[in-house]
Amino acid sequence: MSREGKHHGKPDRLDRLAQGLVLLAALFALGNGLKMLVDPFGWYEMIGTVKATGPANGHFIRDIGLAFLLSAALLGYGGANLALRWGAALAGAGWLLAHGLLHVWEVLAGICSAIIFWQEAPGTLGPPLLALAGIGLMLVRQRIAPFPLPGRLFVRTMDRLAPGETEYLHRVAALPGDALERFQHFLPVTNHRRAAPADLFAMARIGATRAEDCGPCTLITARWALVDGVPRDLVQAALDDALPAGDLADAYAFGRAVALGQAEAGPLGEALAARHGPAVRDELALTVAMVRTYPALKRGLGIARSCSLVALKI
Repeated sequence: MSREGKHHGKPDRLDRLAQGLVLLAALFALGNGLKMLVDPFGWYEMIGTVKATGPANGHFIRDIGLAFLLSAALLGYGGANLALRWGAALAGAGWLLAHGLLHVWEVLAGICSAIIFWQEAPGTLGPPLLALAGIGLMLVRQRIAPFPLPGRLFVRTMDRLAPGETEYLHRVAALPGDALERFQHFLPVTNHRRAAPADLFAMARIGATRAEDCGPCTLITARWALVDGVPRDLVQAALDDALPAGDLADAYAFGRAVALGQAEAGPLGEALAARHGPAVRDELALTVAMVRTYPALKRGLGIARSCSLVALKI
C-alpha cells in the first residue's frame, strides 16, 4: 500500500481533473469577458448569433463583459484550491449558469430559434456545466471543506457519516451567533497533510486521541486512517497499543507524548524530523494539536466516553 494515502494527502488525478474542468471554464469566461470589455463591437460581429437579439450596444456589452470577468476571477480563485474554495467556484459558475438558463428560457418562450440556441449552446451551457461537473466530482468524493455548506446541511451530513457521535456538533450549532460556521472553518486544518506519509500521520493521530481517552474520537480517527489507505492491521495494532518498534511506533508515541504533555515529545519529534524532514514532523504536530480539540470539547460538554467503555475494534 502506498504511503501517500488517498484521502488527506496531495490531490490525486481525479482532484486534478476536477480542478482542470473549473479552470477551463475560468479561461473561457476570462477570454470572453476581455473581448467584450476591450472590443465590444468586434465581439458583437464575431458572435453571429448575437445579432439576432438586436443592434449592438457597447455599454451593455461591456457591462456583461465585467460580469464574465468577475465570474472568471471567482472560478480561477476557487479552482486554484478547489477542495477549500469550492464555494467561490460555485459562485463563479452561478453567473455562467444563469446566463445559459436565460438562453434556454428564450428558446422555450419562442424568442430565439432552436437553430440559434444549439449554435450558441457550447458557449452558453458548456462552461457552467464543466465547472459544475468539477465541483460535483469533488462533492461526490467528499474531497471538500465543509464551511461553504449551510450549517443545518453540514450537521445532517455529519449525522449520516458518524451516527450517534455528533451530539457535540448539535450543541455547537445551538450556541448563539455563528459558532458553528466558525467551527466549520476550523475543521480542514485537522486533516492537513502534504509531506507526511499517511501511515505516520494516522499513527500520530491515533496516539493523541487514545491518550485523550476518548473512545469514539479514537475510532473515528481510525476509520479515517482506513479511508486514507492505511492497512487495517496497522490501524488495529495502534488501537491495541501494540505497534512493533520503528517509525510507526515513534509517530504513535509522539502523538501520545504531545497529548499528555510529556517531555519525550521533543526528542521523538526531533527523531522524526531527522528521518523524514522537518515538514513531516510539523504536520504531525499540527494534526495532533488539532485532533485533541474533539475530546476536549466533548469532555467540556459532559458527553465524552472513555476508551475503556468502547470496543476499539475496526
